[in-house]
Amino acid sequence: MYKRPHFKEYVLARLISMAVLLFVLFWVLATVLIDNRDTLFLFLGLLALALALFVYAVGRGAKRMEKELRIIAAYLQSMDKIEKIDYKTHFFTQELEEINQNLIKVLKKSKKREDVKQRYNAKLKLKNRQRADMLSAIAHEFRNPIASIMGYAQTLEDDKDIPPALQEKFLNKIYNNGLKIEALLSRLVLWNKFESGEATLHPSSFDIYQLIVEVKRSLLDKYTNREIRIEAESTIVKADRTLLEVVLKNLIENALKYSKDEVTVSLKDGKISVKDKGAGISERDIGKVTKKFYRSGTHSWDNSMGLGLSIVKSILSLHGSKLEIESKENKGSTFSFSLSL
Repeated sequence: MYKRPHFKEYVLARLISMAVLLFVLFWVLATVLIDNRDTLFLFLGLLALALALFVYAVGRGAKRMEKELRIIAAYLQSMDKIEKIDYKTHFFTQELEEINQNLIKVLKKSKKREDVKQRYNAKLKLKNRQRADMLSAIAHEFRNPIASIMGYAQTLEDDKDIPPALQEKFLNKIYNNGLKIEALLSRLVLWNKFESGEATLHPSSFDIYQLIVEVKRSLLDKYTNREIRIEAESTIVKADRTLLEVVLKNLIENALKYSKDEVTVSLKDGKISVKDKGAGISERDIGKVTKKFYRSGTHSWDNSMGLGLSIVKSILSLHGSKLEIESKENKGSTFSFSLSL
C-alpha cells in the first residue's frame, strides 16, 4: 500500500533530484566549454559542494518545519484530550506562527465548549438524580395515605353492618388522608414554581401576629392534643402573606411532628422563632436539612419528602431573609427568620 512521504523526505527527494539534474547539466556544459582537465574537475567539485551545502541547508529547514508541523498535527489529533496548551511554542516562519496562534484560539474555544458541556452534563445528571429522588419520595409519602383510604373504603364496602359511629370514624380517616394528599400535592406545585422561576412576591402590609394565630388554629384542628404557645404582640410587616403562611405552617408543623412537649412561637424585633423540645438534629445534618430531597437516614429527623424546608428557604430568600437553625440532639431545635417591620 502506498505510503505518503514525510515533509522532510519529500523536500529532500525533490532537492536531490534537482541537484543531480543540475550537476549533470553543468557537467555536460563544462565538458564542452572547459578544455583544461584540472579546471574542469575543480569546477565540478565546487559545484558538487555548493549543491550539497544547499541541499543540507534546505534539508535542515525542512526538518525544523516538519517538527513544527508535527506539533500542530499533535494538537489537532488530540484536541479533545489536551489539558494544557503550550503557549511558549514559537515558529520560525510567519505562516506557521499564524497557524499556531489561530490553533490556540480554536483550542481555547474548544476547551471552553468542553467545559460548558461537562458542566451541563453534570447539571443534567444532578437533575436526573433529583427527579429519581423526587419520584421515590412521592411514592413514599403518598403510599401510606392512599393505602389508608383504600383500606377504610374497602372495609366500609365489605361490611354493610358497621355501626354508624365507626362508619363516621372511618370516613373521617378517609377525609384526613385526602387532606394529607392535597397538602403534599400543593407542596409539589409550590416547589415546582420555585424550580422554574415562576414564583413571585405579592407583598402587602399585615399583622404577622394574626397570621401566627390563624396558623396555630388550623394546626390544632389536626394536632388536637398539642399546645402551641405564642409569645408575640401585634406587629405590622410588609411581605407576601400567602407565602409566609406556608413558612409558618412548615416550621410549626415540623416542631409538632418531632416533639411531644409544647411548641413556642415568639416574635421580637421582627425576628420570628419556632422552638421545640424534641429529638433535635445532629450537627452533621443541620447543614443538609434545607437541601432539596434530603432525607435523614434516621427516624429522629425526617424532612418530609425533602421539600418542606427547601421551600421555606426559597420563600425567605425571596423576602431577603434566611433560615437560621439552632439544634441539639435530644434537647430540641429553634428555627428563626427575620422580616422587615
